[in-house]
Amino acid sequence: ECNKPQEAFGFEQACRDYNLRAFGDMADSFKSDYFNLPVHMVPTELVEKEFWRLVSTIEEDVTVEYGADIASKEFGSGFPVRNGKFKVAPEDEVYLDSGWNLNNMPVMDPSVLTHVTADICGMKLPWLYVGMCFSSFCWHIEDHWSYSINYLHWGEPKTWYGAPGYAAEQLEEVMKKLAPELFEAQPDLLHQLVTIMNPNILMAHGVPIYRTNQCAGEFVITFPRAYHSGFNQGFNFAEAVNFCTVDWMPLGRQCVDHYRMLHRYCVFSHDELICKMASKAETLDVVLASAVQKDMAVMIREERELRERVQKMGVVHCQQTEYDLLPDDECQCARCRTTCYLSALTCPCNPEVLVCLHHAQDLCSCPVEGYTLHYRFTLDELYPMMKAIALRAESYNFWASHVTDILEAKLDKKKSLVEFHALIEESETRAFPENDLLRHLRMVTQDAEKCSCVAQQLLNGKRQTRQLYNLPCSIHQAPLLKQESEKVLAEETPSAVEIQCLLDVSSDFDVALPELPVLRERLEQARWLEAVQAASSWPASLSLDTMRRLIDQGVGLAPLSSVERAMARLQELLTVSEHWEDQVHNLIRARPHHCLEMLEAAVQEVENIPAYLPNCLQLKDAVSRAKEWLQDAENLQVVLGGRIPVLDALLDLVSQGRSIPVQLDPLPRLESLVSEVQAWKECAAKTFLTKNSPFTLLEVLCPRCEVSTGAQKSKGKRIKDFHCGKKKAAKLESLSDVERALSESKDSASAMATLGEVRLKEMEVLFSIRMANESKLLPAVNCSSLHVCVCQEAPKGSMLICELCRDAFHSNCVPSPSDPRSIQPWLCPHCRRSERPPLDRVLPLLASLQRLRVRLPEGDALRYLIERTVSWQHRMQQVSASWKLPALRDRLGSTPFAKSTHCLKGSPTQEWSNSGQSQMAFHAEQQCIPLQGLSRELEELMVEGLLLQVTLPETQQLYYILLNRLASPQGHKKEVGCGLDKKAKRRLEREGRCRTKKPQKKKPKLSKEKSREGKTAPTPSPSQLSDLSPSDDSEDDMVLCPAECCQQPEGDEVDWVQCDGSCNQWFHQVCVGVSPELAEKEDYICVSCTMKDGFVRK
Repeated sequence: ECNKPQEAFGFEQACRDYNLRAFGDMADSFKSDYFNLPVHMVPTELVEKEFWRLVSTIEEDVTVEYGADIASKEFGSGFPVRNGKFKVAPEDEVYLDSGWNLNNMPVMDPSVLTHVTADICGMKLPWLYVGMCFSSFCWHIEDHWSYSINYLHWGEPKTWYGAPGYAAEQLEEVMKKLAPELFEAQPDLLHQLVTIMNPNILMAHGVPIYRTNQCAGEFVITFPRAYHSGFNQGFNFAEAVNFCTVDWMPLGRQCVDHYRMLHRYCVFSHDELICKMASKAETLDVVLASAVQKDMAVMIREERELRERVQKMGVVHCQQTEYDLLPDDECQCARCRTTCYLSALTCPCNPEVLVCLHHAQDLCSCPVEGYTLHYRFTLDELYPMMKAIALRAESYNFWASHVTDILEAKLDKKKSLVEFHALIEESETRAFPENDLLRHLRMVTQDAEKCSCVAQQLLNGKRQTRQLYNLPCSIHQAPLLKQESEKVLAEETPSAVEIQCLLDVSSDFDVALPELPVLRERLEQARWLEAVQAASSWPASLSLDTMRRLIDQGVGLAPLSSVERAMARLQELLTVSEHWEDQVHNLIRARPHHCLEMLEAAVQEVENIPAYLPNCLQLKDAVSRAKEWLQDAENLQVVLGGRIPVLDALLDLVSQGRSIPVQLDPLPRLESLVSEVQAWKECAAKTFLTKNSPFTLLEVLCPRCEVSTGAQKSKGKRIKDFHCGKKKAAKLESLSDVERALSESKDSASAMATLGEVRLKEMEVLFSIRMANESKLLPAVNCSSLHVCVCQEAPKGSMLICELCRDAFHSNCVPSPSDPRSIQPWLCPHCRRSERPPLDRVLPLLASLQRLRVRLPEGDALRYLIERTVSWQHRMQQVSASWKLPALRDRLGSTPFAKSTHCLKGSPTQEWSNSGQSQMAFHAEQQCIPLQGLSRELEELMVEGLLLQVTLPETQQLYYILLNRLASPQGHKKEVGCGLDKKAKRRLEREGRCRTKKPQKKKPKLSKEKSREGKTAPTPSPSQLSDLSPSDDSEDDMVLCPAECCQQPEGDEVDWVQCDGSCNQWFHQVCVGVSPELAEKEDYICVSCTMKDGFVRK
């Protein structure tokens, strides 16, 4: 009593509106979070148990939402409809007129609701229901005690509980007994759909309850006055509607009387429905007409009695009123809220208030003589309507009455089968519609025909009830059959085939032989022994269930020594098998696992058991796998002593070992080794990767096999490889190809070779991209058509130039340099891939990796990165020593940077700013290395230094030197003074070369030996280069140029460029990395003149 809550109860309207997808996401998330399982893996029994636990627990609150009573007229139906919002597929058109389409069922011809003119939502028009886990519908019955049909379109099941219609009053009494205070306040509480009670409680009080789980694609039908409730297992979508058949008619009138007692309003007027059907008697279905006639007779009799009682009260005023033209809420009785149709009482004191004739005394306190009786039909008008409907139903009523009589007839009053057939023929002749009475008649007729057929067969068949010695004749085969039977029965294990043959022969005699019962017993024993023998001959199929089944069959056999011996052997085998199955099950699932020796001993024990034992087979397999695994582990240990194993092989071995239920001694050591490798990878990632980096550790450490920039991914024309001539690399198109090649490589040397190929491809593709990006930023190109930066828009305003890919980026689209005055090269987000730690932080990683002695792709990539870095430093030292480059600290101390951002001469962005397209002009925000006149060797050195994912002082030194190589005052003055003359001279000389395809100035003749030596020997000084005579002529001049790494281009269309420095030598454009457009518009100064002018002359 204390636990009963006193606060308000019921359901609240949700604050949020959902579409179907949003509600589904919410419902699935709720269920998976509540049960901590995927929604499809939660058992229905668990949800049901938890639901009723929550219902009974007052202290615990769980809130769910239910999309209930959604009007299909407004939101659409789950079934196809004509002229709907969605076009019906051709294969679905068959469902448009189907009776199982819930939009059609309530208004089909046999349905009573067809004659209700109003579109009643939920009764004639389907309602939609979108459920989630725990959303429920409380105990209730349908309006007017009608039938209901519910179809689950899709989703998780819906759990139903139902009580038969005959138990409705019993259920109501139990609920009133258990919660009397609720029903005292609200007598119609069960009609409000707010009452939930555990079905176990109702069953404990004697109420019959049935349950079912409705799955997707299934219908659930509830019968008149059948209380039902339930809940949803999860997210689902259902549709429901009501319908009324002929048998509902008397229940419908009984429901109106019940509503009047509870003061509950009606959804429609039952009397109006009866009168409308009676007015269509000529076209009404005869079965329905019969039901209408019976109901109308009850209606008229009750109406006549009520009017006579009112007349006796003293009411004298009458007035005809067409209540069918008024809204239902204007025709409700002020006392019981029932809908008045045939008659009502009003008083002049308040004409708008009316009462039904059942509550004439409750209208008001005025004298009764002033009351007015409003009626829809006079009694004289009602009788002809009933007569018309009776004429329509007369033939059917007579037939139905006759059928009912013969179906209920007892003993001597039963009719013949011929009369049953005559009634069925009459229904077909008069075209009576299909109904329950006709179906019952046909079923009884069919059963009678079957019984007649069986009885005839019994009467005509042979009877083995006569004794052999009582026969008036002699059967000479009988002694022979007896002799054969005794011979067979004397055998210990006779054949079942022989016994069956004897029984077949005896059946032809039509006599009862004394040996027949014994033969039948021995036949069962022989068959059982043969089944045992057959099962034992195939041990691989002799399971525990088979043994138990055979033992159960053998227990019911008659005693026989051979049967008992077979039973004993079978029982012993079953006992041993069950013992070892249980023991092996415990061995396999023991924690920690048992050693291999113990399991091998168990395998030897079960090896000779002639039965199919799944656990024993699993144990054999585990022992076999353990031996194979130990052999593989031993081979790996040998490898650990020599060649370093690959991480993938180690991971596969550990994964296999964990799945084997055997104690494997090497496994913990290998797991520890794998953990150390994973810790090393985490340490390396922390060293190299930036926060929220989009790159993996392997992507950062490997040379890039997929080079991309913020602009279009155009590789352009591939230039010749600068170190390997025309040799092509292996197919390593993506990071996955590289990772696979590293994993499959046999040793570190092959892995280094693979990464070397990727490096060559990286350099080649990157130079193509640099050249393409430099060309597209020339002033001659239409700026508005360019696509740069990560936003792929035209350049404008302040731009940042990436020193690596040479693409332009809007300063507001990418991070700007932290300090514009610093001498650090700026890299775009695509080129800056890591934290670029210093080398002294990277070398300990390599040392710890060597101690692990496990090869992994990231380790090979790190080893190659360090080797590449050391090689680059060595090359940088050679260049510095050859050109006597100053130390970085000297340059930093002598030449300060300008504080304002500017672009050096020769940058394309500077000319854009000075071009006529001022509205689209842009300028570089930071200093960048001018590529015009920069030698290929220095450019390659700078590019590779920027590609290294480590921070080196040499990279900073080289960047500073190349950035300021044209910044000296003398060089600038000389450039300004003679720039125009040199451009004019080059234009004339270029025109001459276009005619002759030869340069106007010759360079010195170099032999192939000297050319090769020039690629390996130290770079000559500027003075040595200037001593080479430009006047020497030979055919080799068209083959070699003064570039240190001359690629010797071939063909007639070889483009040249002349140095505008002090040497005035000619170079192949491809050898010094100058495009034809840049050569035409910009000054080119070779590396010798650059070093000479920039650093030798200080």
